[in-house]
Amino acid sequence: MNKINFNTFDLNLVRVFLALWEQRSVTAAADRLNLTQPAVSHALKRLRDHFDDPLFTRVGKAMEPTTAARRLYVPFKTCLETLRETMTSHGDFDPAQSTRVFTIAMSDISESYVLPRVLAPLLKQAPGVRIRSVQLEAQEIESKLRSGQVDMAFGYLPTLAAPEFESTFLLEDRFLCIVRQDHPCRDERLTPATLSSLEFVEVAVRATGYQMVRSLLQQNGIEQNIRAQIEHFTVIPEIVRSTNLVAIYPASVATRLRESGEFRTLELPALFPSVDVCTHYHSNFRSDSSIVWLNTLMQTLF
Repeated sequence: MNKINFNTFDLNLVRVFLALWEQRSVTAAADRLNLTQPAVSHALKRLRDHFDDPLFTRVGKAMEPTTAARRLYVPFKTCLETLRETMTSHGDFDPAQSTRVFTIAMSDISESYVLPRVLAPLLKQAPGVRIRSVQLEAQEIESKLRSGQVDMAFGYLPTLAAPEFESTFLLEDRFLCIVRQDHPCRDERLTPATLSSLEFVEVAVRATGYQMVRSLLQQNGIEQNIRAQIEHFTVIPEIVRSTNLVAIYPASVATRLRESGEFRTLELPALFPSVDVCTHYHSNFRSDSSIVWLNTLMQTLF
């Protein structure tokens, strides 16, 4: 295969390729694209020259794709659909008719807090819209928001407090310590010494709030006795409920756990500040009416 220079590759050839794939005929592809048959034949020759492969060969009355064409089909189709969706998204967004897929970066504890609140009203207003949640490191979120691979990020993400990102404040959160209802520690507010005496289950290397908590513990010489380290926030309540292990949890979620009657929350020492939970998207997409709509919905719900 020839080495292809992307900068000189005509993206209109992608449309011709896909029309040939679907129609299996130069004449029918020309009709589909509103082009002349010679124009499509010339485009096919250019494609063959680019990829050093016939791509479509005649079998009976149809043009059948070669192995190389089969490898190209999915990437080409995805590319064209992405371009079409991007162009459409810059027009007026109609949530009732849209089939948009929104990719949102959030931790799994944010999933448990956000998605139950968001999905019901979202699906009512936009029944065809879908949500895809992804968990990423903070530095990955920046680059993927910038490239458009992620539409929005939710959470405490101070690295996104920069002019290139559009950030919307949703709520102020803080951290508490959750324990089972009959845990032997009866202090309502923990001192650094009491905190050091407790045994913890810890999670979430990705969550920036927890990275801040760890950093403050270290800076203040508070040793955290970690007896279990797990991958997912949502497992913590089950562990805390059945052991003497405790966990540091966002108050927004911890207070809901407390309502069950199975848990208590203990105040942390005053050295732990509150955090601003926001939505974030890149300023390159401030004219994307679908992202603006989603951001407004999130702001309304919180």
